[in-house]
Amino acid sequence: MKAPLDTLRSLLVEILTWCSGIAYVVLLYVVVLNTGRELTGMRLLLALSPSVLLLPLVLRRPLPALVLLLTASFAATVSADSAMAAGQGAMGIVPPAHTQAWQIAYLQAVLTDLIVGWIAATRSRLTATVAALAALGMQIGGASYHREGTSSFLTASAFLALMMVTAWTVGYSARERRQHTATLRARVAEQAVTAERLRIARELHDMVAHSIGVIAIQAGMGRRVIDTQPSEARNALAAIEDTSRDTLAGLRRMLGALREADPGDGAPLGPVPALADLGALVQRTQDAGVRVDIDWRGERRPLPPEIELSAYRIIQEAITNVVRHSGADACRVTVDCREDDLSIEITDEGCGLSGLPGAAGYGQTGMRERAALLQGDFTAGPRPEGGFRVAARLPVPAAVT
Repeated sequence: MKAPLDTLRSLLVEILTWCSGIAYVVLLYVVVLNTGRELTGMRLLLALSPSVLLLPLVLRRPLPALVLLLTASFAATVSADSAMAAGQGAMGIVPPAHTQAWQIAYLQAVLTDLIVGWIAATRSRLTATVAALAALGMQIGGASYHREGTSSFLTASAFLALMMVTAWTVGYSARERRQHTATLRARVAEQAVTAERLRIARELHDMVAHSIGVIAIQAGMGRRVIDTQPSEARNALAAIEDTSRDTLAGLRRMLGALREADPGDGAPLGPVPALADLGALVQRTQDAGVRVDIDWRGERRPLPPEIELSAYRIIQEAITNVVRHSGADACRVTVDCREDDLSIEITDEGCGLSGLPGAAGYGQTGMRERAALLQGDFTAGPRPEGGFRVAARLPVPAAVT
């Protein structure tokens, strides 16, 4: 609800706007009656100057402004024609084709077309069409006062119609472009939201799937040896505790980022995982009973964060599949930092995923999407010599190399 001061201010602006429009009509009438010669040079500028007073009303109330302008234009055309004929008749001169009347009419026609174009750009197509037809009808009606003869009248009417159609088309095109731009912006925003949701889903899947896989392995091992080897069961429980804490910390950071909390309101969000964090990943996997050998090739150098994160998540998901599905006790990770791309390969000698119809699930889909988002390549499948192979190639921007 508006405050009383805001309501008073809006009312005052509305009153001043209408007063400005009425002042335009008065000044136009004064100019028409006091300009007895042809409108050229400064006299033309004098006749156009009152139109500035109509601008506030056009911006706030374009339809009433159009009605006011049409009424004033028609009255000015008739008055100019009558005044010109009376003045020249008193001097015994034959009026030369209603000179001043058609000049006033065409000046007002230009202003009318501009307002119609503004209406077409800011109002619905039906409203703009009705306004254009009404304005054109009034202009053609006024043409009979400054054009004599059928041919001259038809020419003036066709010219006025062409101007009106042009103004309407330009205004409507501007409206269509504005709506198209708004639609594109909304679509881009929706795509950004969808992409962010997919990213979050991948992050949650990669984080939780790996941790749950390790916890499941450790829990099973601890259950089997709790009676015979209490120390091994204790180690398994410790691994479960560490993995759970790391996962919970990661979830807290992600939820904190989603809530866009102030840095002072909670724990720091922390950096996203990168290739430098593979050591901790390898340690957790070894605690689950699977040895991971990492082979670094090429020159190790800083890479863009999105490439570091995607490479880490692909390796994490591939190792998780090895722990959960392959039955292998070891796997090999090869990270090759080339000049223009980063190559990743994860191989094992287990049974692979061929015997597990739902094993690939969202994991391989997420890895493939991560590579595709970076314009890279991804392949996954059984090896001819046995086992399973996951490979990805992520291009490195030229500015980084």
